[in-house]
Amino acid sequence: MKFRTGLLLGTAFLAGLAVGPGALRLVGSAGTFPTAALARDVSHDNSAETVRLLTLLGTVMDVVKAEYVHPVSDKDLINNALDGMVGELDPHSSYMTAAQFKDMQTEISGKFGGLGLQVQAESGHVRVVSPIDGTPAARAGIQTGDFITMVDHKSIDGLTLDQAVRKMRGDPGTSISLTVVRPKTGKTLTFDMKREIVHVQIVRSALYGSTAYIRLTEFDDDLEGAMHTAFEKLKAEAAKSPAHKLTGVILDLRSNPGGKLDQAIAVSDDFIKEGEIVSIRGRHPENNQRWDAKGTDITNGLPIVVLTNGGSASASEIVAGALKDHRRAVILGEKTFGKGSVQTLIPIGDQGAVRLTTARYYTPSGRSIQGLGITPDITVAETKDDDGYGYREADLSHILTNVGGNRTAETPRTDLPEVSKSIPKAPPADWPKFDLTKPATDFQLQQAIKVVNAMAGISNPAPAVEQATEVKAPPTDKKSAPANTPAH
Repeated sequence: MKFRTGLLLGTAFLAGLAVGPGALRLVGSAGTFPTAALARDVSHDNSAETVRLLTLLGTVMDVVKAEYVHPVSDKDLINNALDGMVGELDPHSSYMTAAQFKDMQTEISGKFGGLGLQVQAESGHVRVVSPIDGTPAARAGIQTGDFITMVDHKSIDGLTLDQAVRKMRGDPGTSISLTVVRPKTGKTLTFDMKREIVHVQIVRSALYGSTAYIRLTEFDDDLEGAMHTAFEKLKAEAAKSPAHKLTGVILDLRSNPGGKLDQAIAVSDDFIKEGEIVSIRGRHPENNQRWDAKGTDITNGLPIVVLTNGGSASASEIVAGALKDHRRAVILGEKTFGKGSVQTLIPIGDQGAVRLTTARYYTPSGRSIQGLGITPDITVAETKDDDGYGYREADLSHILTNVGGNRTAETPRTDLPEVSKSIPKAPPADWPKFDLTKPATDFQLQQAIKVVNAMAGISNPAPAVEQATEVKAPPTDKKSAPANTPAH
């Protein structure tokens, strides 16, 4: 019995939407996933206990069909059983019907109609993982961690994640109202929006003085190529600046929920000359793999600062972990999400697919970040009101345990620039309200500019930028992406 497989590093489901946080591992530039464990003949356990339990399952089905308040089809009952069988293993494993699998393939094409929210089920509720940059949800002000309680003023309590997501979908231009509960404040908020076709801008870039700023929003197909293009454009722009060259790089991975493993490896490889990038270890030793850098650093050793927060997950954590372990970059911001598992997407003929956790991944130092996340080298809060509350892997129910790997305490860095000692942990009381589109309000970014300038030996950097030359990589049209290579 053979399966086509796709490996994911993801955490959510697209609500108009998008599946996240995740990093998918698929057959791709990173190599082919060994399928021996999946292809082997499965020997069925015919023990008395297994027979007894299967008989119990059939008996319960018979009772429900005979006595439930209204008729229920075998299909619905079996789908419910499959949902529970897989979905209760951990927060990232799930069974998808054929219709759900088709929807997922449509959503990961890079263009989809909706609101631009990445959501995930949690204890029977729908929780926001991350709004996507430049979408109706992001512009409205919906935040990571919000619980969606109503759609168009009607409760979605009791609905499955798929049912709730379908209610949020609709034709572009149509109006929708979402009511959310914000756990951080306890407030109930209502957002009125219009659905639109979401064009995922996976790379955004700008030049701040002589510093290249590159924001990666998710690890989709072709991300590394788009990032490389953006970097080359910034390098050309910097040649016209007073410095006549780039002096540093800021890589912004905040609220990036992940995506494809091969893209995370490719991005890491662009900044690390040699050594391990990441390894994965699963139940079957033949599926264990390790990826090493190939000797290319597109920056030629420029100082790098990586921005992270609680929405930086999976593939983002692979990149941040690799650059941190190799002392190739300074990590600044907040602790990451903490998703250290790999999912394999296994199509089941024309009956849908199973998204199954099949491995844990480990950073170059041999650490698993599962449930722990990556701690920044310089901790800086996004806003002055940040009380440390977050929504992360450790907050989910029945998460995968953190086992194996390097268990020793991390060695504190001694190579941070002197300016790092004077970086505040939060914005001052009079700092303007944070707006990602306005660099002068972005406190974490401003501190990153100070650090990267200090690393470059620039002692008198220009004042905090109000605007910058923005160099956008074009949105990637992924309509041609293979149907068996989902992004989250």
